[in-house]
Amino acid sequence: MDLLEHQGKALFAAAGLPVLPARLVTAAGEAGPAARELGLPVAVKAQVKTGGRGKAGGIRVCADAAAAAAAAADILGMSIRGHKVEAALVEKAADVEREMYLAISSSRAQRGPLLIFCREGGVDIEKVARRNPAALVRTPIDPLLGLCDYQVRDVIAAAGIDATAVTTAGKSLRQELGAAVRALWRLYRDRDATLAEVNPLVLTKQGDVICLDSKVTIDDNALYRQTDLARDGTEDEREGRARQAGLAFVPLDGDIGVLGNGAGLVMSTIDQIADAGGSAADFCDIGGGARAEVVAAALDVILSSGHVSALLVSIFGGITRCDEVARGLIEVFGTAQVGVPVVVRLDGNAAEAGRAVLAEAALAGVSVAPSAAEAVRLVVATAKASPAAGPPAGAATAGDGQAV
Repeated sequence: MDLLEHQGKALFAAAGLPVLPARLVTAAGEAGPAARELGLPVAVKAQVKTGGRGKAGGIRVCADAAAAAAAAADILGMSIRGHKVEAALVEKAADVEREMYLAISSSRAQRGPLLIFCREGGVDIEKVARRNPAALVRTPIDPLLGLCDYQVRDVIAAAGIDATAVTTAGKSLRQELGAAVRALWRLYRDRDATLAEVNPLVLTKQGDVICLDSKVTIDDNALYRQTDLARDGTEDEREGRARQAGLAFVPLDGDIGVLGNGAGLVMSTIDQIADAGGSAADFCDIGGGARAEVVAAALDVILSSGHVSALLVSIFGGITRCDEVARGLIEVFGTAQVGVPVVVRLDGNAAEAGRAVLAEAALAGVSVAPSAAEAVRLVVATAKASPAAGPPAGAATAGDGQAV
């Protein structure tokens, strides 16, 4: 379960992480008084479970109470990547000197928690890793031992903070950064999180460490232990529908829909799309042996954002033969109103036969790629060339249950 920024920051504060004073408002008239109470200037920030708020105009810095009220009036009710803004956070503004990135996430590759730190915040970490590997720390945390002192020291060293620097309270800035890393680990561990991210973690011109944003995801299977974090109705509607259909689905910020069978395959496909200059709109794993109605449900969820300009279906045939998969895909594409170009990649058991079945069907708007690399190249090129977006929610409909 993803938390909104203000919910994540409430957990941050309880764990001892430094956050700025803030007030949650649901009406424009509440923003002015909140700004005066907090002290100007303030930032007015849309509360939605998606990225890209700043580019969409969902974050405004305001010098006076009237400007804060006007910003709240603009932000409340707006839609950001299909998410309606129903609340805004009025937060005291920070005088930022430097931005950094800090996160602890559940890593499938490491089979446990992974500490990630970058001395450059607000950026794509993968790009930084290629451009400046020394700026990035990635270290597994042993689930039994927990966060170790040497791992905290690695973060402090990577940050490159002057050993003599102190905070406004006279404390060592290095020690305060170390305390923030330890507090984030406690939050991740005690709250059954799969992600606890601060981007950016800032150093202010006054010399303080501040968590300027929060992104926290709680393991759904552990919610019975986190009774104060029961679902509040703000969950992404697509994620709810996907969960009911038995799909693993995570919305992303790009415009290329991704559907595959297997989490590793889907994640690898998303990385390849990024390397080819594209951007994935989702992570969607339909699992093994999925039936046609499940594929149709996945299409409906993926396309309902209205921001998908091309779709990549990547299937690896194991026990299920690819020619059987191909016939199931034909059934789905024949009954669902996809509305965007589709690239299909089949590999594994009977892949050549499956590609032949799809080629013979000659479905309009569906291309068959001979390899994963060619599929990625083709879908990225198609997305860049196509101004079209996906149809409105509910446009794709289920087939009659043919096995896929």
